[in-house]
Amino acid sequence: MSWFEDNGPEGDVVLSSRIRLARNFDDLPFPGIMDKDKANTSVKRCKNALLDNGNALSPNLEFVDLGKMDDISRQALVEKHLISPELAQDYEKGALILKDDNSISIMINEEDHIRIQCFSAGLDLEKTWDLADKVDDLLEENVSYAFDKELGYITACPTNIGSGMRVSVMMHLPVLVKTGNMKSVIDGITKLGVTARGIYGEGSQALGDIFQLSNQVTIGKPEIEIIENLNGLVKETLNAERTTRDALLKNSRVQVEDIVWRSYGLLTNARVLTSDEALKLLSDVRMGVNMGIIEVPLAVLDKLLIMIRPANLQLIYKSKLSPSERDCKRAEYVKSALSKTEV
Repeated sequence: MSWFEDNGPEGDVVLSSRIRLARNFDDLPFPGIMDKDKANTSVKRCKNALLDNGNALSPNLEFVDLGKMDDISRQALVEKHLISPELAQDYEKGALILKDDNSISIMINEEDHIRIQCFSAGLDLEKTWDLADKVDDLLEENVSYAFDKELGYITACPTNIGSGMRVSVMMHLPVLVKTGNMKSVIDGITKLGVTARGIYGEGSQALGDIFQLSNQVTIGKPEIEIIENLNGLVKETLNAERTTRDALLKNSRVQVEDIVWRSYGLLTNARVLTSDEALKLLSDVRMGVNMGIIEVPLAVLDKLLIMIRPANLQLIYKSKLSPSERDCKRAEYVKSALSKTEV
């Protein structure tokens, strides 16, 4: 089972935790300017270090040649947050090493030679950091990183220099959005070195009331301090969501119940659903679950948030679908998934 099919700690608000480490070899140009031969060298080094040396992780890791995948399959990896949109587009020099439960995703030759990504369901940064640190150690035992004693790890983008760490937590914050409080929350955390982005990171929209909170600063701070800082701000944000949720339910229960049941009714009866509409409706139902208005397993809803996206939907139905066909199949898939749960 993949991490996104599980419901972890603080799972009513926090969908997932991610830690990403950017690393580069000390003797190769950055991916943006490397030729095909150098790119192949980078890929072989990563593959040898993690798959061919018989370490404890290697039996559960798979090498994925992105060049042998079609566009839909690559985009499906983006929708699952396993690779970036940039690597999906510029895949000819890149590759991926993936753990069987999707908890480890190592992008090769994206913006940096190596981008280690580790995921956990819910708010579990300690577990996620422990896994990322172990993968980093396994690599460093076999390769030589670009590192400066004063600056730290050298990365293609100056904003990643230092720890090379990006800590991200995916949060579902529908009540803060509906009550107009999300802007003040974003303004507050931004002043404390944390940024809030959309569902697919920088430049993306907060579809389905889902936001990524992540650290802005990587240089001059140890990894544990970065993690603890973000963890504290995430807890403040989730407490704000819960407090506002209770107040909204107390003051406007009938109106909230109407939103939730209307959304559930559309999800279980609609013949056509666009991706954005489905995400909005799922957000409303997920809010209703957390308010005790409706009973649907959160794990079912969280899986739907990913699997209804265009590429994954086409993989489910094993067919290349037009936008209108996808909208019909999406409605069919959501209805089928929810019909298996008792309300």
